Amino acid sequence: MTKLSVNINKIATIRNARGGNTPDLLDAARSCERYGAEGITVHPRPDERHIKYKDVYDLKPILTTEFNIEGYPTRKFLDLVKEIGPAQVTLVPDPPDALTSNSGWDTIAYKSFLQEVISELKTQNIRTSIFMDPNPELIEHAADTGTDRIELYTEPYARMYPEDKENAIYDFIVAAQKANEVGLGLNAGHDLNLDNLRYFAENIPNLLEVSIGHALISDSLYMGMEQTIHLYMKQLENTRE
Repeated sequence: MTKLSVNINKIATIRNARGGNTPDLLDAARSCERYGAEGITVHPRPDERHIKYKDVYDLKPILTTEFNIEGYPTRKFLDLVKEIGPAQVTLVPDPPDALTSNSGWDTIAYKSFLQEVISELKTQNIRTSIFMDPNPELIEHAADTGTDRIELYTEPYARMYPEDKENAIYDFIVAAQKANEVGLGLNAGHDLNLDNLRYFAENIPNLLEVSIGHALISDSLYMGMEQTIHLYMKQLENTRE
């Protein structure tokens, strides 16, 4: 069964544009869960341009589904997640000034670093996932880091999907097969939307979770949050049989 985790960064972006507390991030998270989302994802960045560190603390006690915190593993970030104790931490290789996540880890060059970070998180019984390109060799090395899962970076799939969906997904199928072969759980995220989600979920074996933010929040401006989440869940329905 593929779970839907809603990334609420964009709600925080809108709030921060005017200051104050509109829209209310906590109410938005509660609504996402009430409408069927099976997880909430946030990505606090050093400049706090969307999710603030205070938001992470405020969200923890109100959530009833899985809490997934993404970020680059600075000492400040690691101290935060160890104190919060989310269900999952997704490690991304973003530099502090990155607009959005745009590549996966080089698990050969950063293997020792990731091993140290993941070992530290495991002392707190936190499930770990690392952001990965669909590269079978690097996924094989990801298994050596001790991570529980990988999250496939799906922007290349989304970009190619309108022109050639079979070629768009090919590398991701191969990557998923490698992840399954080496015993890694599989998540995915980045630019998945109502047009391309169903095809991806139906063709990627053992896909555990998708994390979707920008497209879902944008769709909700037109259709409302409740209908939007229902539509995204519907795209995943065949994974629930």
